[in-house]
Amino acid sequence: MNRAVKIGLAGTCTALLALGGIGTYNLVQGLTSGSAGDVKPSAGSTFDASELSSTPPSGAEAVKLARAFLDSWSRQHFEGAASDTDVPDIAVQALRDYTGGLHLKKLSFGHILSAGPSAVTPGATKVTFDVTAQVAGGTWTYSSAVAVLKGAHGPLAVHWNNSVLYPGMSDGQSLIAGKLPADPGAVKVVAADGTTDLSAFPSLQDITATIRQNAQPTGGGADTGVAVVDGGGAAVQTLQVFTKGRAPVIRTTIDAGLQTVAESAVKDAHLQGKPAGTVALDWRNGHILAVAHTGGDGDIAIDGIKSPGSTMKIITAAALFDRAGLTPSSPAPCTDSLIANSQLFHNDPGVRAAPGSSLAQAFTVSCNTAFIKDGFHYLVRGGDASALHDEAVNVFGMGSWSIGGGVATTDPSIPADVQGGDQAAQFIGQGKVTATPLVMASVAATVRNGGFQQPVILPGQHQDTAPRSLSARTAGYLQVMMRDVATSGTAAPRLAGLAGVGAKTGTAEEGDHTDGWLTAYGSRISVAALVEGGSSGVDSAGYVVRRLLTGS
Repeated sequence: MNRAVKIGLAGTCTALLALGGIGTYNLVQGLTSGSAGDVKPSAGSTFDASELSSTPPSGAEAVKLARAFLDSWSRQHFEGAASDTDVPDIAVQALRDYTGGLHLKKLSFGHILSAGPSAVTPGATKVTFDVTAQVAGGTWTYSSAVAVLKGAHGPLAVHWNNSVLYPGMSDGQSLIAGKLPADPGAVKVVAADGTTDLSAFPSLQDITATIRQNAQPTGGGADTGVAVVDGGGAAVQTLQVFTKGRAPVIRTTIDAGLQTVAESAVKDAHLQGKPAGTVALDWRNGHILAVAHTGGDGDIAIDGIKSPGSTMKIITAAALFDRAGLTPSSPAPCTDSLIANSQLFHNDPGVRAAPGSSLAQAFTVSCNTAFIKDGFHYLVRGGDASALHDEAVNVFGMGSWSIGGGVATTDPSIPADVQGGDQAAQFIGQGKVTATPLVMASVAATVRNGGFQQPVILPGQHQDTAPRSLSARTAGYLQVMMRDVATSGTAAPRLAGLAGVGAKTGTAEEGDHTDGWLTAYGSRISVAALVEGGSSGVDSAGYVVRRLLTGS
């Protein structure tokens, strides 16, 4: 080419560029990327979606426009690519967001092929292609497609929607690459060992879900990759993972080994399928080590609010020691029956009358009449029967506990204003007195620890304190009596021979049936169990408690 021609061509280009706009840009592209015969009309400036051709574009036409669109997109010529669509203003911003969200370094397309009439966009021809994108963190490949429309007067346009960027993407969604948004469901709630996932335990699935929603996870590292996010940046779908992060964890106080034992214990064959619940605590600090239950009426281990029966005699005895000055050797006649406030009370089968028995002996055999007689005589004054309530709340810490992680538990009830026969019934855990295995495990823990430590399931969770301390004198008395129950009393058939164990059994009347209770402590743990329909504490709950105390 001679010099005159070169100058003329340069002048023409300069004039065209001075005009500005999309048409000028496309012409320059035609000159730089192919012959003048390859120049196509600008779809964005002439395409009218309200006037479509009666026939879709041919495969060759559709592929030609799709190639031009993809070529502009790959070179980040967003206005040029958008001009090939039926909504340029929307498309140009979406293409910019695609590049920015992915931190796009390089984009290429391959296997651009006609796939015939579109099944989604009427009157359009579908063109498929493969995408290779170098994005933050790695290379992402996927297959996609566009629908190409033809106007009534001939111009073509790529039909724009968010699925052009990635198949199936909806309006308002976008793509990101790099560190992926945290998935709330990926947070692991784990045992005290830091690794055992608590969702693997049937009894803890609801508790785990609640803790995951309410407690703050620690540690962990996000995945890196590509994801679809909504307008607020929340993950909609992970499309590619380049590096796998570590799930953040919420560590609990649960002992994985003891929880495994508890899950099995509540299904012990001796229970014959009766609903059961149990809780184990570390009596030194109140940490909840295991929670297990069966039955379809919720978690009876922490919410099964029932009359605790004779396990309440632990608190009755403590009140007699603290408020009446009695000792284990104080008289507590055990009669076959007793009338208090016009209500007849009797003992469980097998409890023989012993008019000369002491408080410790009555506790060992679980004599109801002895505890009603002493309780009614020493702890009810002028119709005021609030002494048991005072001991339960102010020494044993009974109240509205928050065990952590948003896990709800049912509060015990030891009313301060009981009337009539309930004034006597409360001393043997009947009437309006109610509790859960969690509460009664705490009672045994308070005795063994020599003071109240509020149960918690998250380490570091705030623990309420009891207004008054359990005196060393009372703690010593209770420990001796509970030891006798385990070695030679009502709990001996299950617990005799276990070193350092103290216990108290209970059989509570509930409507037309009885419930079996047993609470105990060992060298490290305190535990309580409830079996609905149990004929006695030792022959139902006793099997559960023994297995937790022995860890088998």
